[in-house]
Amino acid sequence: MSKLVLIPLFNGIQSLDVTGPLEVFTGAARYAGRNVYEVMTASVGGGVIRSSSGLRITPDIDLYAAPQPHTLIVPGGYGTLDGQPELVEWFREHAMKAERVVSVCSGVFLLAEAGLLSGRRVTTHWSACELLARQHPDIEVDPEPIFVRDGKISTSAGVTSGIDLALALVEEDLGRECALIIARHLVMYLRRPGNQTQFSAPLTLQAAERQPLRDVQQWIIDHPGSKLSVEALAERANLSPRQFARVFTAETGMTPGRYVDRVRLEAARRLLEDTTAGITRIARDCGYGTPETMRRAFIRALGVSPAEYRRRF
Repeated sequence: MSKLVLIPLFNGIQSLDVTGPLEVFTGAARYAGRNVYEVMTASVGGGVIRSSSGLRITPDIDLYAAPQPHTLIVPGGYGTLDGQPELVEWFREHAMKAERVVSVCSGVFLLAEAGLLSGRRVTTHWSACELLARQHPDIEVDPEPIFVRDGKISTSAGVTSGIDLALALVEEDLGRECALIIARHLVMYLRRPGNQTQFSAPLTLQAAERQPLRDVQQWIIDHPGSKLSVEALAERANLSPRQFARVFTAETGMTPGRYVDRVRLEAARRLLEDTTAGITRIARDCGYGTPETMRRAFIRALGVSPAEYRRRF
């Protein structure tokens, strides 16, 4: 019996939040050679909707006439800012009857408004995490991972992470080989692990206000394999170690050690993705010293070893 994947639509939707997961599930059904998934789109009243980019989408069915889905996928987009009260009411009544409830990007706001996320750990697009946490203090909002699974509810970050999450669900249903074939068909990696960070360290880390500290930050990014102790960095900034640690933390929002850890992890990830260098060399070049130290850092931050990370990418 096929699993019904239902995607509710609304005006202002992000079209990739719809088409990304849709391509994964329909591709899996074609690969499996049997009616594994049936993907259906629906809108309140069944009318045509317009995406945030202006694309018109004709749904398959009126949401109120849709069968009970196995997997409910809630897309995001600027339209979530309008509240979508009819959709929220439908979610409140029907969503938790599904085996799996999935949100992409800001679709999580609609589930939160329906009262379905209280006490749960979720994520969303990095730019919306602070707003979600402020509006719903009963929810644990994690801005780092590309997707989070908490019981039957899964939430994902911006746009393309919905594809990663959909591939994870296909792998759960049909196995790794099927997910790999779909990923190759879409010209992407098998899937990024859910706890991979949403974006690279240089983009996420707050820049210090003082130029000497910004120079030190850039030095760390450019030389991850160098000696990056507090004492060595303080000397570069012409500050005492104690003063450096204090002002660096105040201006960047994290300790020097944490900053160095993030930059080294990012550097190692990029080398694993983009080069064929051995893990021992990468560990040395990124300042870990030994492969075991790098392995522990990867397990702690990403939940996978460097070797497994490279295999997935």
